[in-house]
Amino acid sequence: MNMDKAMELGRQLQSRQLLTVETRCSQSDLEWLEENGFVIRTPAIERTANGLTCGRCGVSHKRYFAFSPCDVCQKDCVYCRSCIMMGKSTECGFLYEWTGPQMKETCHTKLTWYGDLSKGQKRASDKMIEAIKNKYDLLIWAVCGAGKTEVLFHGIEFALHQGMNVCIATPRTDVVLELEPRLKKAFKELNIAVLYGGSPQRFQIAPLVIATTHQLLRYKNAFDLLIIDEVDAFPYSIDERLHFAVIKAMRKKGMTVYLSATPSKKMRKDVSRGQLEATKIPQRFHQKPLPIPSFQWIGQWKKKLKKNRLPAKVLTWMQKHITKKRRILLFVPSISIMKKVTKILREHRLNVEGVSADDQDRKQKVQHFRDDAYDVLVTTTILERGVTIPNVQVGVLGAESTIFTESALVQISGRAGRHPDFFNGDVYFFHFGLTRSMKQAKKHIVKMNDSAEKECGLN
Repeated sequence: MNMDKAMELGRQLQSRQLLTVETRCSQSDLEWLEENGFVIRTPAIERTANGLTCGRCGVSHKRYFAFSPCDVCQKDCVYCRSCIMMGKSTECGFLYEWTGPQMKETCHTKLTWYGDLSKGQKRASDKMIEAIKNKYDLLIWAVCGAGKTEVLFHGIEFALHQGMNVCIATPRTDVVLELEPRLKKAFKELNIAVLYGGSPQRFQIAPLVIATTHQLLRYKNAFDLLIIDEVDAFPYSIDERLHFAVIKAMRKKGMTVYLSATPSKKMRKDVSRGQLEATKIPQRFHQKPLPIPSFQWIGQWKKKLKKNRLPAKVLTWMQKHITKKRRILLFVPSISIMKKVTKILREHRLNVEGVSADDQDRKQKVQHFRDDAYDVLVTTTILERGVTIPNVQVGVLGAESTIFTESALVQISGRAGRHPDFFNGDVYFFHFGLTRSMKQAKKHIVKMNDSAEKECGLN
């Protein structure tokens, strides 16, 4: 192998931690790179006196490991079940890291977004640039619809001009797909990699990366600035592997910007104790208050569903808005209920579609909903974040269900009233009993509106 080929492989391997098959290199090339000090390899699964540890996702509990026949070692080989969706990490396998010359793209790209920031957005944007300059972590606590993505633009531009590698990571593929066109429009001349399960760009290198948090498992010592959008969202909020992935993907002197409308109690405590810097945007970019949810008791709605019926109050609410040519997002607790409700609404001759996390066509369905192809979209919590649809009204069927946490209900409520021409969105929680989460979500929204009014004279 010559140096030119080695450097080309380096562009593929740099800042990554990849299984042998993922390097897309022949075994002889990998051996040459290792002998000449361009790569190091470490066990994909390490066995110690204390047990097994996966080098990629960091898990060490025995429940994550199992045996299966292996084509490489021709034995029953230990593999990691925790990160199997990223490719099979086995005890006989290795992870490769580039240790040769670091190759950086010179980036002089200019921001091609020329919009205006609100007072709150401008304050947060300036704070982000200050955090990048002084290398400290920052929480941007902004209400749903505050325009968090636009707040990032000037900070990303500043970081890129400093030669920093930037990544925006978010727990959900749907949010990645929402961010992609907005970032590509804001940085038209910039090479941007977009990474998620099944992404055709999965191994692309770029100064700016937009990725699901799961994709960070393939990176090591890669990013100077890591922006975690929707930091409170499932699965990142409860999955220690993803926290491990973030730490591993960061460079030693890197820094993190967290974005959230509903930060966790721990994060809020860290802010109050001075352990985490924060800036708050309590108002939406159009300066109008957040829609406050209304509570509507509907009795034993699940019994009605079994009889192929929906509560009359739900149907009346929907018909009222459809008559006025307003679209409706109806959130439900599960996929089975989504399918049942969609079927019932079709029987009522409503123009309706349903989506969920296991729906391969959900991207197209959401776009069709934006394009007025149907009046009602019945959805699970998969669309609680990252989706902006003008003039949409929001309902939650079975708001008392445990899946509808305070955070989820705040985010769901935030789907309404986002557009400046349709800021009076309607939000209804249809329930069979008030829950603490419902009350806390309403209290949270009212409190943010009060903060915005005090700070900005919101009306």
